[in-house]
Amino acid sequence: MNFKKSEEFIPFSPPWIGKDEEDEVLDSLRSGWITTGPKVKEFERRVAKYVNVKHAAAMYSCTDAMLLALKVLGVDKGDEIITTTFTFASTGHVICHHGAKPVFVDVDPETFNINPELIGEKITPKTKGIIPVHYGGQSCDMDPIMDIASKHNLFVMEDAAHAIGTKYKGRKIGSIGDITCFSYYATKNLSTAEGGMAVTNNEEWSNRMRILSMYGISDAREIWHSRYSKAGAIHHDIVELGYKCNMTDICAGIGLHQLAKLDMFNLKREKFAKIYDESFKNHPGFKIPVIKEYSNSSRHLYPLLLNLEYFKIERDSFIDELKENNIGTSVLFMPLHLHSYYKKSFGYSYGDFPISENIFDRIICLPISPKLGEDTINKVAETILYISEKIKK
Repeated sequence: MNFKKSEEFIPFSPPWIGKDEEDEVLDSLRSGWITTGPKVKEFERRVAKYVNVKHAAAMYSCTDAMLLALKVLGVDKGDEIITTTFTFASTGHVICHHGAKPVFVDVDPETFNINPELIGEKITPKTKGIIPVHYGGQSCDMDPIMDIASKHNLFVMEDAAHAIGTKYKGRKIGSIGDITCFSYYATKNLSTAEGGMAVTNNEEWSNRMRILSMYGISDAREIWHSRYSKAGAIHHDIVELGYKCNMTDICAGIGLHQLAKLDMFNLKREKFAKIYDESFKNHPGFKIPVIKEYSNSSRHLYPLLLNLEYFKIERDSFIDELKENNIGTSVLFMPLHLHSYYKKSFGYSYGDFPISENIFDRIICLPISPKLGEDTINKVAETILYISEKIKK
């Protein structure tokens, strides 16, 4: 094989920020209104319309959105919340910050999403809700999850950090559970640099999350706006103990243009995923992602699994080989139950969730950002195939 490595480093997930976004940021800076204002309100309105719900509350991060969502859903000390162990820190942390216990469930070995068949055995009198996580952009199998929740009077709060634009049986993610939370972090399909949002059809919950995001001040956004306008504002009322995690107009302005491009971004990601699929589907050293018939995928991630029996080296050494050849990757995720905090706090240990552990040992997430271009994706695939020949047994 006549192989030549990439001359430049190929990053894992660079954001695609264009002139529209740049101009919108400048517009906010020059307007004098750079914090929460009219652009945040418009961004909320458009996202709600996009995912077909009535209300959206923008936050500084998806973590903030989930934290406040659990607050309005009534999670308190001693409650138990069922979720997957195969997720990022945020999912577990927001449960713990309310004094509740994360009760982990293992995943489906093909989708890497929570296995609905294992949820029932984890329900106790202390169970308050379920947090399904749509890993990599593919929807969880929501019908059985919603049925279980209905049977046991549990809420469903979806962690859709990866899943803006994903559909489950034709329905947009965001329109199924009680509350759904999206991430607009720098690496996400829709980026506002930092940002998140909680969407729901419940007006009371949405209004309360907005209040909580601005110190617990009633009508905080309107008061904040009038405070620095001709109208002025003399009085305000703190109605509960709140936080400071509102989105700014600078970030929302970026989001407005990112949302307009989102479907195009996701189509590019799908095209790149198909290139990877064709490159690796018949290779004995790899297992490509499986997308179920009930879901499309936003293709936030392209998780490739290694057949470790085929190679002379382990996963981390494979990643080192990729780095040497100027390819950036990521490992998403180390299961939460393997982290020191969760082992110490809740008694979890290695062996508790063998499917998640096996995936973690073998997974490499490949570059798939639409910023990269088709030639770059082909170069990544070529490099992986070259390395696989060099290190096979």
